[in-house]
Amino acid sequence: MIIAQRKPMEEIQAMIDGFEKILVLGCRGCTTVCCAGGAKEVETLSTLIRMDGKQKGKTVNTLEASTELQCEPESVRPILEKLANQYDVVLSMACGAGVQTVAKLFPDLRVLPALNTNFIGMAEEHGVWTEVCLACGDCILGKTAGICPVTRCAKGLLNGACGGASEGKCEVSKDRPCAWQEIYHALKCLNMLNYLKEKSQVKDWPIHPGRVVREDLREVEAT
Repeated sequence: MIIAQRKPMEEIQAMIDGFEKILVLGCRGCTTVCCAGGAKEVETLSTLIRMDGKQKGKTVNTLEASTELQCEPESVRPILEKLANQYDVVLSMACGAGVQTVAKLFPDLRVLPALNTNFIGMAEEHGVWTEVCLACGDCILGKTAGICPVTRCAKGLLNGACGGASEGKCEVSKDRPCAWQEIYHALKCLNMLNYLKEKSQVKDWPIHPGRVVREDLREVEAT
């Protein structure tokens, strides 16, 4: 999932300065799971904004809402159209894709990001997330037992360990496990060590920004 964190309040306050009617828009997708943009976080941010306005002697009204997926037009359009004329600006608590979706759907509307989008990651424990995918567009997880060396190896090596690890920890950071040692043990458990003997292929890095077109889905929509 996409991991994000709320921006510092000072930065948010500076962005919304001058606006009196603010829609704080959450997302029930990734940012809810990583405790950055769910209903609870929307309520908290909305309260902080009103309190700040009161302390400064300003009249600031906040409206709270959430979408299933802010990056999906079908999810966000009905909510914003329903609440039309009730806000001057949208403060999005979604990832960067959600912010851009809202901005594209409503080009005459000011849309501001309340969060910083950090990375694609997984939960290690409650309150701890680790980056595990760079969305490189050329996935090799089938050959590395589900462990991404591009992301989890500090050097992004594709042809095995560098030899600098000590006691299973990366030489770059003693708190960081050596990805290739983890890959070795995982492949051994699966009786797949033969994959380590294969010559690594040159990475087919994608051109950014990426775009995926499924003609079969477009044809279904057209019919």
